[in-house]
Amino acid sequence: MYSKKEYLVHGLLFILTLLTATLAGGEWVYSKSILASGEDFLSMDYFWRSTAFSISFIGILLIHELGHFFTSLYHKVKCSLPFFIPVWLGFIGIPSIGTFGAVIKMKGMVNSRKKFFDIGVAGPLAGFVVALGLLVYGFSTLPPAEYIYEVHPEYADPNFEGYGEEVLNFELGNNLLFWGLGELFGDPERIPSMGEVIHYPLLFAGYLALFFTALNLLPIGQLDGGHVIFGLFPKHHQEISLIAFTGFIGYAGLGFITPFMELEDLMLMGPLYLGYLYLCYSKSNLSTQNKLTLILTIAAVQYAIAFFNPEWVGYQGWLFFAFLLGRVMGLRHPEVSGYKQLSTNRKIIGWVAILIFLISFAPKPFIFT
Repeated sequence: MYSKKEYLVHGLLFILTLLTATLAGGEWVYSKSILASGEDFLSMDYFWRSTAFSISFIGILLIHELGHFFTSLYHKVKCSLPFFIPVWLGFIGIPSIGTFGAVIKMKGMVNSRKKFFDIGVAGPLAGFVVALGLLVYGFSTLPPAEYIYEVHPEYADPNFEGYGEEVLNFELGNNLLFWGLGELFGDPERIPSMGEVIHYPLLFAGYLALFFTALNLLPIGQLDGGHVIFGLFPKHHQEISLIAFTGFIGYAGLGFITPFMELEDLMLMGPLYLGYLYLCYSKSNLSTQNKLTLILTIAAVQYAIAFFNPEWVGYQGWLFFAFLLGRVMGLRHPEVSGYKQLSTNRKIIGWVAILIFLISFAPKPFIFT
């Protein structure tokens, strides 16, 4: 079914992604790099310890993609092998997680709503089950609180008062599931703060798995969540996708333009932001007039909210992903003939997928202060 070259290329990319994720894990978990020297050097001992992160994280991504892959084979829809994208930016001093994710390219025609639904929902469900088990185990086996001194020995100094304003603070944003699992299975005296979760390889891998699961389950376009909505709401999926995307980009851009900006900045950023919004809706099925009306409404509402409640700020990190969704992927889902309803079991699975999205989604996943 696949050539030796395909197996070789995809296999090498997977191995390379494991390597880059291990290097990234060493930087996040232990604050050690292969480019550093002295105590900050990623020794072979810490390299192998970092595989607890990379194998867990990349393994869950693999399970996710295999869910799509085997369901495609079951429905006799031709697809590629899982395609992993290795990325390591440590050589330029930028933190990364070792990968831009993984994808499977559909090569065959999907000619039914049921097939779209099954293929779309299988990946997130498979990955979620493994991520859930990993997090339960991770919270249940937390090391003693003193473990953090191994990574940050300065914390043990009673005179330590922080790193000062010159160091950028970073923490993960909580979601309902991650918080709930910590409450249920974690020892309160051992649970790390969200700023220190990155130093716990299983928790960090599980958190990232939930992040990617929620991202894929956004009910927009041709994302996995878009396939779910396409199956559950055959006559209204386009409207739901448009509303979900508008809410997503409306939240993302909240606080980007405000009445409190300098006039020169507002005169520059205002038109640029409107142009950005127009590009994001360029592949929608809206008429030009409706697009202009919608983007002006979004900008006006965001501006008004910033005036009356300036403390209400969205997460501008989503703006780039919104651009990819709107401009590159598009907001429309391919149609199939007919409006045949899914079976009751599939509808239940679809609503479970929506619930998984709601409890796994973090409005502000990565916070820099």
